Amino acid sequence: MEQNGNDSEKELIGLARKGDQRAFEKLVLKYKDRLYGIASGVCARLPSESEDVAQETMVAAFKHVGSFKANAAFSTWLYRIAANNCWQRMRRLKTEARADMPDDHSKGHPSRPSAGDTALKNELSRAVSRALAGLPPDLRSAVMLCDIEGLSGAEAAARLGVSLPALKSRLHRARAALQAQLKDFRQD
Repeated sequence: MEQNGNDSEKELIGLARKGDQRAFEKLVLKYKDRLYGIASGVCARLPSESEDVAQETMVAAFKHVGSFKANAAFSTWLYRIAANNCWQRMRRLKTEARADMPDDHSKGHPSRPSAGDTALKNELSRAVSRALAGLPPDLRSAVMLCDIEGLSGAEAAARLGVSLPALKSRLHRARAALQAQLKDFRQD
């Protein structure tokens, strides 16, 4: 194996599967920013949980790297673990009372709009965040991967473990829901 930092992903995965912690650390460094971004997107309703989900994903990946099948990309496998971790947290929180969590209308909320264009931009940004957070996780994941991460339909479908037509259906439903939620911001 090369020692110059340009180790191939395949070699690193092979070593990590044999218990080589340094090889796994190199994989973590390669994917940590992207994984955090994906965790933030999937956990849009739980922004404070994103870092925990990313860390739990890496721990779970290390524990189960031996079961990784190379018929999919390592990043796809990590994404599925992160998505599953986030969805488990969301299901758990659905059963808990969340009345004490502040929203944009709470007294003293730090995101009070300022004057002029900045206020409109801030309001639109919050509205988009709320609209994304309001989507079911499967629809939000499709939008995050295609429209925010910039993946092709085929890449996003592979990451989600669904067919391309299923992904397109999810994107259509998600975009229609977002458009309906954001109709007040349209500039005709």
